Amino acid sequence: MPSLGADMEEGKLIEWLVKPGDRVAKGDIVAVVETQKGAIEIEVFEAGVIAALLAAPGETLPVGAPLARLGEADEGVPPTAAPPRPDAPKAAGPPVAEVAGKPVAEPVAAALPVGGAPLLASPAARARAAELGLKLGAVHGSGPGGAVLLADVERAAIARPAPTASGMDSRPKGKPGLDMVEMRRAIATAMTRSKREIPHYYLCHEIDLQSAQDWLTAHNADRVPDQRRLMGALLVRATVRALAKVPELNGRFEAEPYAPSAAIHCGLAVALRGGGLIAPAILNTQDMDLDAIMTAMRDMVARTRTGRLRNSEITQGTITVSSLGETGVDALVGVIYPPQVALVGFGAPRLKPVVFKGAVQPRLAVTVSLAADHRISDGRRGAQFLAEIDRFLQEPESQ
Repeated sequence: MPSLGADMEEGKLIEWLVKPGDRVAKGDIVAVVETQKGAIEIEVFEAGVIAALLAAPGETLPVGAPLARLGEADEGVPPTAAPPRPDAPKAAGPPVAEVAGKPVAEPVAAALPVGGAPLLASPAARARAAELGLKLGAVHGSGPGGAVLLADVERAAIARPAPTASGMDSRPKGKPGLDMVEMRRAIATAMTRSKREIPHYYLCHEIDLQSAQDWLTAHNADRVPDQRRLMGALLVRATVRALAKVPELNGRFEAEPYAPSAAIHCGLAVALRGGGLIAPAILNTQDMDLDAIMTAMRDMVARTRTGRLRNSEITQGTITVSSLGETGVDALVGVIYPPQVALVGFGAPRLKPVVFKGAVQPRLAVTVSLAADHRISDGRRGAQFLAEIDRFLQEPESQ
């Protein structure tokens, strides 16, 4: 069970996406785990063959508990099924289905519809279907033996007809694996640890955004809406580029001595509809141009709000950017997300009277803040960092 946050103590295995004997490559998604942050897709970090599934769907396991055993590609380990849950009733038949004469370890359960044959579906799929008001019998299953998996239910939900002309949508609301009470508890735990263990210092600086806004307007003129660059992407790109001048602000303080991270995995604070906040990371942001960052941000926000994040996006962030957008307040002062060492906050851009070229003019401006770890840097270096962000935003064409 991977640690998916500084506050995480345990997680609940929701669904296996592999079975014994499957070959996997680094980065493949093999399972779905439920935490306070919702349903997280678990990636494997080494290539090999799934030798055994050591945990069953529905089990809640502490961080560090083994979920599966990975063997070498030529090890030849015979496939074995996941162990049954200790509290599960004994089935009359075999605990696993058979496909082509081989046992299938995909964790599915049979439900007997009226007048029909048993329907295979994973526990997560059955729970989500009930939440959405979908009939499992109407969902095409892509799992072993035609079993309905969670992804099948999500696809069926998206494909359903839009709400009726009356404007009423009868589908129940909510996302799988998201408990708002638990999420608030997790946020409180992480922030309490941060303020207790990290000696914060704070800086604020006002940046003239008019040149950046004019440049964006000109470059978006010939683009269709879903290809336009937004100010949020420009702010992230400027932050990433500024880290080249003050690299110590990019990293994870997990052991002495601290060493900055060469790769920049920029966390993006995403507000969830109905409350709550998650800050998954856009991996290797230093290698992305402005268009790539814009695409990654759109994808990240969409997947965050539908509960389809990967564990690497939750666990590998090296700095976090929080932007309030156009409807927020003038400024925000954040709390560092441990074990990171810095958080950058952007308030809402506002038209303000500014002295520009000797005359008072209305110009777009934004207040940027830095919360940084005093063990790693000091106010002078933090000020250099904010000045670099300012410089890049005055030269948007260089982005």
